[in-house]
Amino acid sequence: MRKSTRTFLVMEAEAGSRLDRYLSGALGASRAQVRKLLSQGGVSVDEQVVGSSAKGLPLAAGSRIEVTSFRPPASQRPIPDPEAPLVVLAEGDGWIAVEKPSGTPVHPLAEEERGTLLNALIARSPEILGVGEAGLRSGVVHRLDVETSGVLLFATREDRWRELREAFRRHRVHKRYRAIVVGELAGDEDLVLHLSVARHRPARVRVRPAGAPGSRRTALHWRAVESGGGATLVEVEPVTGFLHQIRVALAHLGHPVLGDAVYGSGGAPDAPRQMLHAAVIGYRKIAVQSPDPPDFRETLKLFGL
Repeated sequence: MRKSTRTFLVMEAEAGSRLDRYLSGALGASRAQVRKLLSQGGVSVDEQVVGSSAKGLPLAAGSRIEVTSFRPPASQRPIPDPEAPLVVLAEGDGWIAVEKPSGTPVHPLAEEERGTLLNALIARSPEILGVGEAGLRSGVVHRLDVETSGVLLFATREDRWRELREAFRRHRVHKRYRAIVVGELAGDEDLVLHLSVARHRPARVRVRPAGAPGSRRTALHWRAVESGGGATLVEVEPVTGFLHQIRVALAHLGHPVLGDAVYGSGGAPDAPRQMLHAAVIGYRKIAVQSPDPPDFRETLKLFGL
């Protein structure tokens, strides 16, 4: 197969930029995709092939960067998988809501990857290809952690994707999660925390003082539904959206999500995975509910909830 090459010349204003950040912007790629490209020997700087260790290389003005055989994310195509399970909860004009099982990623990170919701959905609704961010993120409006279960919304048309993304950005989408947390908790609270990403791979978020550099204000409301046996069923309605926001907030209260290996005590016989479920999503005429999955119901029973 003939290889394609793209060439970039580092301008004066770009001098000092890290190689991975520069390529991420120049290629329209994620940092993870850039790292993979480096590891495959697909990047050269001033005619010298560089590898993964050069990701933080500061660039000099006038440097010539060549990238071989890179396809922009928007041009990549997820593999349709008609045999993959897919539960459609509801659908309407330009949107579709599906059930995301725990352990299933939302979309592939590479063309050859299978087993994601998008692989199953693209087989059922091929018109979703090219919507929104396109490529391997076609139609994706929002995301859930891999271990989190529940309702997930996709757009099947470009105008609807833009509308829904704007609604999420402006915090106009109503979301309700159900979580089983460690310890017995009572009452309810509007909780405001300032969060920042402390680590990207694997991701970890921490609580920061208000106004700390790189932090962002987040808000949610939590309500204890029922407690007993050393655990509590909690319902959470986030106002803002931030990576791991609900998990970090509950851990900050001293009641981490049961089975959360990052912010809690980790997996246990009582919890086959982190017990967090996206139960409700609503926006205007969109109103979708996802019932508790079997493993969530069984865990509730173990604690008499």
